Amino acid sequence: MQAIGLAAGIGGTIWQGVQTNRAAAAQAKAIGEQKQQMLQLTSVEDQRYRAQFRRQIGSQRAELAARGVDLGSPSAVYLGQTAAEEMAFGSAAIRQGGQAEAVELTGQQRMLRAQGRNAIIKGGFSAAGDFLTAAPDIWPELLA
Repeated sequence: MQAIGLAAGIGGTIWQGVQTNRAAAAQAKAIGEQKQQMLQLTSVEDQRYRAQFRRQIGSQRAELAARGVDLGSPSAVYLGQTAAEEMAFGSAAIRQGGQAEAVELTGQQRMLRAQGRNAIIKGGFSAAGDFLTAAPDIWPELLA
């Protein structure tokens, strides 16, 4: 009877480690899906930002032309270059923000996977410890 209890305890400890690993793997997978969606949303946000900025640049050029400003003049060229630089900066900020979130989510995935592996190892060592602790009680002839 004691051997059956030992086997059940060892099996339960190992099973718990396996289940913890499966749960961690499922969470890591969900985070991976979240990361992909977030990167797609960041890409769409960047595209929309650029399109909106291009419209503003077009409006600015139309206003300058309506006022009779030569679009090839140094002032108009400077305004266009400045606007383009601002657009590039804003776009890069959006993309870098998305990449930073992706890196953070990747770190979370790695941590979860490591926790899952550790749960299996811990379960195995705990089961081995239980077995070694109980062995002399179940098989007293080992002590002789």
